[in-house]
Amino acid sequence: MDFSIASILLLDGLTNGAVYALLGLATVLVFTVTRVIFIPQGEFVAYGALTLAIFQTGQVPGTVWLLMLLATVAALMELSGRWQHHRNALVAFKAAGRMLVVPMVVAGVAIWAAPQQFPLAVQAALSVAVVTVYGPLVYRVAYQSLESATPLVLLIVSVGVHFAMTGLGLVFFGAEGFRNPAFWDLRLNIGPVMLSGQAIITALATIALIVLLWLYFERSLRGKALRATAVNRTGARLMGISSQASGQLTFTMAAFIGALSGLLIGPTTTVFYDSGFLIGLKGFVAAVAAGLASYPGALIAALFVGVIEAFGSFWASAFKEVIVFTLILPVLLIRSLRSGHSDEDH
Repeated sequence: MDFSIASILLLDGLTNGAVYALLGLATVLVFTVTRVIFIPQGEFVAYGALTLAIFQTGQVPGTVWLLMLLATVAALMELSGRWQHHRNALVAFKAAGRMLVVPMVVAGVAIWAAPQQFPLAVQAALSVAVVTVYGPLVYRVAYQSLESATPLVLLIVSVGVHFAMTGLGLVFFGAEGFRNPAFWDLRLNIGPVMLSGQAIITALATIALIVLLWLYFERSLRGKALRATAVNRTGARLMGISSQASGQLTFTMAAFIGALSGLLIGPTTTVFYDSGFLIGLKGFVAAVAAGLASYPGALIAALFVGVIEAFGSFWASAFKEVIVFTLILPVLLIRSLRSGHSDEDH
């Protein structure tokens, strides 16, 4: 291996690592606020990329029909739950309506826009909107009634949600893979390295999102409420911060990050209905390396995972996934030796 090959591999690894960083940050965010190890994070990635791919064909993506179905189920659950607690029909129907209105508006716009063949940027924004709305619906249907359950129960539910979303992806998208067009066709030769426009967009989008997340958590009231929930759920609840609203907001942000990651990775690889699992799992490796608690740690670990994957694919392409996932073993061993055992609830 010479310097030029190493430079190319390093650039490729950092580009992929930027996407893994976003997924790692989303995993840490969901876990700290809701205690959910969100395995289906990768499904949002696949849904985002595949939704854009179907929009490119001028058809209505299957995610739109699934969104309407999921919104209806969530609204019925909200109606039933509010009726049991308040015995007030007006309150119950208002809550169900709030659960329905945004998904139905987004779905209606998507159905109208699909055959219009709008520019790529508009289709990308619409794809992100469709997948983002999944976040609070998934939380309401699968997790909200179990918010007081142990992390082990929530993990089991996450596995079930993962298999459900993967199976529905096969139903709505089929087994065929799709590759999206690049958002910027620029090619820059910098010494032995060719820097693509897509790599620049990926880096800029990652940096911009990290800065926006930092500003949101530091400057906004809702961001501080999420931080308070992450630090002490009981204390936050006593201060009037709704754990259910925090959970829905957190899942909305996770879905947005997943959808954006799907758009960034779509032009660089062919995405299938089940591709999100492996992609999300690499972000999970970075999150675990950061102890599921540190955002800077998840960022650094994700970039490291991307670089290791790139060099591993050069030296032993058949074992690159094994090499990446093996990284988690020494991290878990070290953390197990350095920290004492505690009750499951902690």
